[in-house]
Amino acid sequence: TRMIARAIAASVPFKWVAGDTVYGVGDIEQQLRRAGKGYVLGVSSSHVFRSWGKRQPVAGKAEDIARTRRPSDWKRLSAGAGTKGPRLHDWCYLELADLEVEQFNSANDGLWTRGLLIRRHIADGDLAFFTTWCPAGTSIETLVAVEGHRWAIEDSFETAKNEFGLDHNESRSWHGWHRHVSLVMLAFAMMAAIRHRANPPPPKKTKRRPPAKAKA
Repeated sequence: TRMIARAIAASVPFKWVAGDTVYGVGDIEQQLRRAGKGYVLGVSSSHVFRSWGKRQPVAGKAEDIARTRRPSDWKRLSAGAGTKGPRLHDWCYLELADLEVEQFNSANDGLWTRGLLIRRHIADGDLAFFTTWCPAGTSIETLVAVEGHRWAIEDSFETAKNEFGLDHNESRSWHGWHRHVSLVMLAFAMMAAIRHRANPPPPKKTKRRPPAKAKA
């Protein structure tokens, strides 16, 4: 929550926050709602969800709710490009309640939706669960794309560890965090910028027009 608070105080531009179960929920959810930010946050299978208002009645643990979903409730979508192609999973999204966002952030208005997003592995059926908060009408494709950004972040951390020794420090110390980690992330950012400039995306192919016919 401190990192999010510092980012908001520094006016860092962002609309969404994604995180896995290690960061927990509750305080982070309330903090992001007050800041007017959407989120897709991982929760455990035992996390309890409950709908209210005009939404279809839903109540219980996330894993129990998932078992009641019909085949037609699932949609196969890509969470982004992986090393072997699109990262395809089956997804299910339940809108649980529509709330006036003004009660959390007076600078915003309109309805925002609290929901449950479920990801199912195609091969083994393994499930993952996410609590969501977004403007009413946000599509499941948008939420899946937000969740998929976590993969890029994890890949970045892995690269920073392997190439720059991000994990070669005592992160609980002041010097470890403010010197080693800061310098490593600066070097990683420079490398990412250089790599991006050195490997620009190929130009879009355009259809060649047939030669104009000469008039006699």
